[in-house]
Amino acid sequence: MDSSARIFFSKFLVTKQKSKHTYALVNLKPLVPGHVLVVPLRLVPHLKDLTTEESIDYMLTIQFVHKFIQHHYKADSLNLSIQDGPEAGQSVPHLHTHIIPRYKADGYGDAMYLMLEKKDLAREFGEAAKDWAIRREIFKQEGTFSKVLDDNQRTGRLQEVMLEEALMLKAELEKYGVDQ
Repeated sequence: MDSSARIFFSKFLVTKQKSKHTYALVNLKPLVPGHVLVVPLRLVPHLKDLTTEESIDYMLTIQFVHKFIQHHYKADSLNLSIQDGPEAGQSVPHLHTHIIPRYKADGYGDAMYLMLEKKDLAREFGEAAKDWAIRREIFKQEGTFSKVLDDNQRTGRLQEVMLEEALMLKAELEKYGVDQ
């Protein structure tokens, strides 16, 4: 990939914090501070769609970001979540892994997974996501979709705020990477 190419996660332009096949970004609507996403560069809806080389790079990136986020945020544990398909809670039809810092005293328990089930964003992404949106709507109407916190109840962050966090994490990551 051309190093000057613009990278998007869905409709959002993201910074170029990437490996050969993968990038990481701060979350627009984080559940907790330090909630980041790891995403393959190639647009694929499911984990099974990655090539062997992409899979290896993806997992190594997840492991590296996992270590860094746990270190930087001094987390006791982390949730790693891949919602693979609309019925599993995946709202954006592009594979991504949530990395979420957790603490002994945070009190969320398994409710963190319910917090990941959010309003269907797929409708915003055009014709290519139409089937995805239909499947999510059917799933929600069947009553099996958890009603925890709708996406419209969570406040999105300004691009400047996300950029500031991304730049801070990049600087910290550069220091962290030297020690590893």
